[in-house]
Amino acid sequence: MLSLLEPPSKKQNSYVYFFTPNKEESDDDSYEVVDLTDYARRHQWWSRVFGQNSGPIAEKYSVATQIMMGGVTGWCAGYLFQRVGKIAATAIGGGFLLLQIANHSGYVQVDWKKVEKDVNKAKKHLKKKANKAAPEINTFIEESTEFVKKNIVLSSGFVGGFLLGLAS
Repeated sequence: MLSLLEPPSKKQNSYVYFFTPNKEESDDDSYEVVDLTDYARRHQWWSRVFGQNSGPIAEKYSVATQIMMGGVTGWCAGYLFQRVGKIAATAIGGGFLLLQIANHSGYVQVDWKKVEKDVNKAKKHLKKKANKAAPEINTFIEESTEFVKKNIVLSSGFVGGFLLGLAS
């Protein structure tokens, strides 16, 4: 038998219900009503992945621990960013230098007027696209801002560590 649902009270928000076969009764017509919004509130994804003691960082660790964790991860990220940046700059600069030497020696003929025309065309295209930011980017920025606000101590430690990693 399929049970009928009563509408939610004015105090409650609208709920999503799901009918599942009742495991206790073997009758095929018997269904159990499961409130999915309540289930999702009680069984959050991070609880299944990380265990019951997981949650926002601010609730789990002291301020000193958060600053230390943020500082160490920030320093590692800054140090790697510095090293990768140097390698990338060297590769791009070296490639440009080799192209100039090849051009000067006569191995390569570069049509600089065409290059300038293509660069200007690309600039106009980028300006046009930059004004229409994708909704995914706006959503990512909003989520990042929310995370930083909720975990300001950890974020501050990360920024400080990142700057130290860049300097080392």
